[in-house]
Amino acid sequence: MNSSITIIGAGLGGLVLARVLHVHGIAATVYEADATADARTQGGQLDIHENDGQVALAAAGLTAQFRAIIHEGGEASRVLRPNGEALLDEPDDGTGGRPEVLRGDLRRILLDSLPADTVQWGHKLTSLRPLGNGQHEIEFENGTTTVSDLLVGADGAWSRVRSLLSAATPEYVGTVFIETYLHDVDARHPAAARAVGGGAMYALTPGKGISAHREAGNILHTYVQLNRSADWIDAIDFTDAASAKTTVAAEFDGWATDLTALITDGDTALVPRRIFTLPNDHRWDHTPGVTLLGDAAHLMPPSGDGANLAMFDGAELGRAISDHRGNIDAALPIYEQAMFTRSEEMAVQAHETLDRCLGERSPFGLIDLITGVTNAA
Repeated sequence: MNSSITIIGAGLGGLVLARVLHVHGIAATVYEADATADARTQGGQLDIHENDGQVALAAAGLTAQFRAIIHEGGEASRVLRPNGEALLDEPDDGTGGRPEVLRGDLRRILLDSLPADTVQWGHKLTSLRPLGNGQHEIEFENGTTTVSDLLVGADGAWSRVRSLLSAATPEYVGTVFIETYLHDVDARHPAAARAVGGGAMYALTPGKGISAHREAGNILHTYVQLNRSADWIDAIDFTDAASAKTTVAAEFDGWATDLTALITDGDTALVPRRIFTLPNDHRWDHTPGVTLLGDAAHLMPPSGDGANLAMFDGAELGRAISDHRGNIDAALPIYEQAMFTRSEEMAVQAHETLDRCLGERSPFGLIDLITGVTNAA
């Protein structure tokens, strides 16, 4: 008898799992709360790493499609002082091994690689009920239900599936990333465009910074990074775009206008994204019929690793299931133990990266990371 594999969440990790299973002739259904694939924006650029993200895409048989969406030149890096002076200006010479792609483009090639009915849109999870023998009854807001033999929580930071395995909940780390975009930048925002360059730009000091990426379509995608309390964030009315820009830009008084323009001239409203994490050593006892991947399993600070790890989780879980056809439950502890080890190591590194960006040695800690050379400054 075929087992029913249910994946909650059509993010990158869940889609890679569905695709790897499909490559191995194993059916799965992905349930996603969004009404359609285009219901919301999918975020900015991702650097896809050789040792995990690219391995996952190869396992999914999508290397050629991935290569076709690479943003050439996107690996260039600039680190600036608040006055706009360059501390580091590294071009993209094509040897970096971490090509940049838009998250939305990557999600699209994954969706296009799956049978049309694999993703069930408009299915927001409302309740889960264990039935015994590893089975779970899953109910959705639209009134439909399904029963799974294997339930995979690929449902992100605020995973509902996680509660079946762990009492851990994400905690705010005291850092917020505030997001905005500038469009048609070479014509409309040439000074900011020159400051950012062709790839990523980081203007960082202890406790705060402005980072931006040039994206395809002549777009600058900015993240303002601030170590601030939840109360400070709550005091800002982000529905009042002009007032919010004034308040956030005031944190950078005296900085070069080419940099603060990334805030004040933004073409979109500022969106605060508080950084939440799970414990570095988050893990759970093996439970038949249910597991987690990606942020649901190991939420960590943004460091370029989260999406790569989620995709690698999906590929490794898919491979383990394929290797244990007819006994899916035997696949779970094999997948989970390896995932626990790598995710704990990467979570520690992610916290270290956040400290390099906004800690006492900022920005020189980041320069050390980029160059591989310790800077005494």
